[in-house]
Amino acid sequence: MTRTAAARAARLDQVCAEAVDLARSAITEVDASDVGEHLDAVAEGDRVVTHFFECQLAGYRGWRWAVTVTRVSRSKHVTVCETVLLPGPDALLAPGWVPWQERLQPGDLGVGDLLPTAPDDDRLAPGYMLSDDPAVEEVTWELGLGRSRVMSRDGRGETAQRWYDGDHGPDAPISTAAPRSARCGSCGFYLPLAGSLRQAFGVCGNLYAPDDGRAVSVDHGCGAHSEATREPEAPVDELSTVYDDSEVESVAVSRAPGSVEVGEPPEPYGHG
Repeated sequence: MTRTAAARAARLDQVCAEAVDLARSAITEVDASDVGEHLDAVAEGDRVVTHFFECQLAGYRGWRWAVTVTRVSRSKHVTVCETVLLPGPDALLAPGWVPWQERLQPGDLGVGDLLPTAPDDDRLAPGYMLSDDPAVEEVTWELGLGRSRVMSRDGRGETAQRWYDGDHGPDAPISTAAPRSARCGSCGFYLPLAGSLRQAFGVCGNLYAPDDGRAVSVDHGCGAHSEATREPEAPVDELSTVYDDSEVESVAVSRAPGSVEVGEPPEPYGHG
């Protein structure tokens, strides 16, 4: 018969627990003023105890100095095993490290940067070898053949969902503000994509549209739709001119030097 023995908790060794001054003196990496009050003594094993001291270093709020001491059996001489600075329960910690491929965001790639693609990237699938027939090569290139890798089904689905949920999908602010009839699928500037994404996406070719040169969903829309028309404005009746003869304003007319005097007879052609 076998019995499952419960793990025995380590008992705090009193000789090691009382070696507080020895543990404090072992912290030699910093000034004595950077070591605060004794916080706790924890049993790590038989005759192995770790002493914790408050850390007074600037920028290390909540951290603790940890000094582990031990002694051999039947000996009262305590020795220091190691000294380390550890974060406490309320310590101020830096964010956890995240691999670069998970930290990368759209638009981070700059001029001259290289972004290697992993060999097992789920977004890509193996392509096929080129043919020695030019006619075949022309067709296979349109089908995605001839490249070492092409987008897989998962890659196309991920891309389609990202485009659809982004600024060029039906829920974009510019799309919801456009008339319901102004959808890209019915626009003359809409250039459908090839392949399996053709039914849902195309490229805008309107110079004056904000999405010019970008992939948009078929149900995206904007105010630059090719069939957008301005509603005819109602004609405004022009009122007839009304003259008020009840008031007459006298205006003085100055004569230029050399004009005909008042008493002179009128000249031919009516000049006076």
